[in-house]
Amino acid sequence: MSWLEWLLQLAVLGLLAATMPFAIRLERELRAVRRDRSALEGGAAGLSEATRMAEAASLRLRAAAEAAGRQVAEKLAAAEPLRDDLRYLVERAESVADRLDGLVRAARPALAETAAPEASRMPRSQAERDLLRALRLAQ
Repeated sequence: MSWLEWLLQLAVLGLLAATMPFAIRLERELRAVRRDRSALEGGAAGLSEATRMAEAASLRLRAAAEAAGRQVAEKLAAAEPLRDDLRYLVERAESVADRLDGLVRAARPALAETAAPEASRMPRSQAERDLLRALRLAQ
């Protein structure tokens, strides 16, 4: 071997020695990637399962919302006649109240005329006078 060959051999050995730490570091990184890859695959599988469960839950929720909507519509349809009946009863009650009010207004003057002679008469006993005094104080 000549000097040139020895020199080239030493250069190759030096370069190999310089690349050893990089090769070791690369091997560690690849091992970590492989380890993380399985974790990533597990995470992806978990995400897929969670997505499937969420889709199933949204379908159940949609079905429940539709059922609730149908129930509300049924209740509303059943309440329509009741509303109409109540409206009719309220109108009738208002007309009866108006008639009663008119009758009461008409009866008040007649009641005042019949009560006036009784008020003018004097009580006959002390008990009647005490009762009238108590009634006046209570008002």
